[in-house]
Amino acid sequence: MQNRYSKLLFFFLLFGIWIGFFTGCKSKDRPLLAVNPADTSLVPGATEISCWITTPDQSELLKKQERNLIFKSDSNQFPTIVIDTSTTYQEMDGFGFSLTGGSAFLINKLAESDRETLLNELFGSDATSIGISYLRISIGASDLNASVFSYDDLPKGQTDLNLQHFSLAPDKVDLIPVLRSILRINPKIKILGSPWSAPVWMKSNGNSIGGSLLPNYYPVYAKYLVRYITEMKTEGIPIDAITIQNEPLNPDNNPSMKMLATEQRDFIKNHLGPAFKADGLSTKIILYDHNCDHPEYATTILADPAASQYIDGSAFHLYGGEISALSKVHDAYPKKNVYFTEQWVGGPGNFSHELQWHVQNLIIGATRNWSKNVLEWNLASDPSYKPHTSGGCTQCEGALTIGTYVVRNVSYYIIAHASKFVPAGSIRVKTNLPTNLPNVAFLTPDGKKVLIVLNNDTETKTFNIEINRHIATTSLSNGAVATYIW
Repeated sequence: MQNRYSKLLFFFLLFGIWIGFFTGCKSKDRPLLAVNPADTSLVPGATEISCWITTPDQSELLKKQERNLIFKSDSNQFPTIVIDTSTTYQEMDGFGFSLTGGSAFLINKLAESDRETLLNELFGSDATSIGISYLRISIGASDLNASVFSYDDLPKGQTDLNLQHFSLAPDKVDLIPVLRSILRINPKIKILGSPWSAPVWMKSNGNSIGGSLLPNYYPVYAKYLVRYITEMKTEGIPIDAITIQNEPLNPDNNPSMKMLATEQRDFIKNHLGPAFKADGLSTKIILYDHNCDHPEYATTILADPAASQYIDGSAFHLYGGEISALSKVHDAYPKKNVYFTEQWVGGPGNFSHELQWHVQNLIIGATRNWSKNVLEWNLASDPSYKPHTSGGCTQCEGALTIGTYVVRNVSYYIIAHASKFVPAGSIRVKTNLPTNLPNVAFLTPDGKKVLIVLNNDTETKTFNIEINRHIATTSLSNGAVATYIW
């Protein structure tokens, strides 16, 4: 009996030691303080924040910092950016540029190995790339093509109501081959098409500059845009969305075409929308595509239910007005999306000024005002800001200058601070705005947190990044941009 009790006592003692060891290991291995029930990734004292910085003096250009930050349970007097992943906003479609005809020409003339290396740097997903996920292209020529063209150009006085002469031939030389190469690298990239003008025989003045689309050609022009989308698909180029007209209130560019809000409304409602529906197209229709100083252009069209049923959202530029116009349109029509589709850098430019203005107003400002994307203007130009049409932009500096070698300019870094770290499908999350520290944060599809911060002060600022009451303290020199990721 005594031996039996001894064995029983030994068993209970062993069981108690095992329970104590198990619970002790559990408490050590899981000191997790969840941001919300879906986020258990923060481990104070262990979770590291990596950081990439660009400074206005260009001493650091999207440079990864050697030392990572660590979240701690400390407190201090410094201003604090608080990230709240439980409050979410729009899903991002991506960041990128306009691949103008001139950009495609310059890229396509590179030696094959150089071209492939550059395209992988721009559109790839590895550590050496900047991960561009959204492109805008012109439907027909933009002013950054070498010459003006449409897909149905005819001798003066002729018309082509059945579009028998429609041809994508002008884009098959450079644009379509470059797009195919990009799609091999990133098959999921979103492509937005925007026309600068209808064929001149459809216009009131018979000219590539200005004029309006004649109402009797509305049905033909709707077929023209449908034909463009279907033929690009045949070429292996899926068009995710189109805008109706680039800068419809600017009749002075070459090419250009004026289109008032009421005209665009009637064109969508009575012609383009029904034509898309009849052909079963899933390509999105996005209206406006011009400056923030006239948000009523978008709301005038969205107020018409017969037109609105076909519309995905509205697109904006910021050569006039305030970026908050995007929120005004979103708040008025929250079921419709907003997009930011163009902003140029005028060469030779001022790196420091452009970096700060574009990051504050576009990368941070547009996304904090509900934009699903941010696009800078032309991807590439030559050292003389060419190609461009006669009467087109003569000082549009590309993100890249392509001459005897490739130079990466300020808009490359503006976009890269977001595109490299915030892939399509990321969700914007809530942050506060401490004085002189404009910022925006995202939760990526794989659960990473990304915070983009600009120091808008005149001196270096020390501040905290806080999540779930734990902080990491860092400093950023004046005018610098940093992307933090963990």
